Amino acid sequence: MYPPIEPYDHGHLDTGDGHLVYWEVSGNPEGKPALVVHGGPGSGCTPGQRRGFDPERYRIIQFDQRNCGRSLPHASDPAADLTTNTTHHLVADMERLREHLGVDRWLLYGGSWGSTLMLAYAEAHPERVSEMVICAVTMTRRSEIDWLYRGVGRFFPEEWRRFRDGVPEAERDGDLLAAYARLMSDPDPDVRAKAAHDWMAWEDAVISLEANGKPGAYSDRPSAALLAFVRICSHYFSNAAWLEEGILLRDAHRLAGIPAVLIHGRFDLGCPLENAWELAEAWPDARLVVVDDSGHTGSDTMRKAVPAALDGFAGLGRAAG
Repeated sequence: MYPPIEPYDHGHLDTGDGHLVYWEVSGNPEGKPALVVHGGPGSGCTPGQRRGFDPERYRIIQFDQRNCGRSLPHASDPAADLTTNTTHHLVADMERLREHLGVDRWLLYGGSWGSTLMLAYAEAHPERVSEMVICAVTMTRRSEIDWLYRGVGRFFPEEWRRFRDGVPEAERDGDLLAAYARLMSDPDPDVRAKAAHDWMAWEDAVISLEANGKPGAYSDRPSAALLAFVRICSHYFSNAAWLEEGILLRDAHRLAGIPAVLIHGRFDLGCPLENAWELAEAWPDARLVVVDDSGHTGSDTMRKAVPAALDGFAGLGRAAG
């Protein structure tokens, strides 16, 4: 990874519907534009996410998606209305940010939930995307959501039962994610805190067998960030990200002509390798890199694969804004 760098510009983008989306830019102002799309949803951007880019060759743009990170209002506040926080709103925010920063075309980089948002944006605006580098591919299909929050419980039956039992008994055989979304909107802060803890304990369990799956890998974050993460995740996943089932895979033909590298850990239990394989089969311009020693949280091998992929695209289509 490249050495740490600091942003040279930042601000808040007014979306016109009550949101202020935080953004920042680092690297070379004259470099190739690249947008980092963080995961979660609701995790926010971090300094480490820009270390895969050569700062001499890239103009690195990051943003916090609605209601998380430094964007306002923050989802940790139960008064923050999430009604206008959907995949389609986030796609519009990305396009608004591109115009605000004067970018013609940009490379997209991200993973996990970020891969869903990147694909949704690229299929809506293929003429604005030069290349893509995606880690831990997920398309947020209902089948994938059901696997992550129910199916994978066959590997962690005790932990999954605790996750299930975190919601009221009457809702345990129904839509667990919708039940958690309701708990995360409860006016009682103790109810919200317990629901967030129970959700994050499950997230930690899913990655616990990985080399980087240390205790508290997900839940060890400041209280406000944790509350926002769980509230936004439950909001999105209980609504299947407002995407027609399988639409991103069916519309992969819209990505024709966009070169991509898909980097996926073979032992990713949360986002099975099949997701990346199916996407690569439908997208001839995408190259699939399977990392045999990695799960969802990555490995040294994956940390080398990311800058290698980004370096490979650094000299292509350098027209900046």
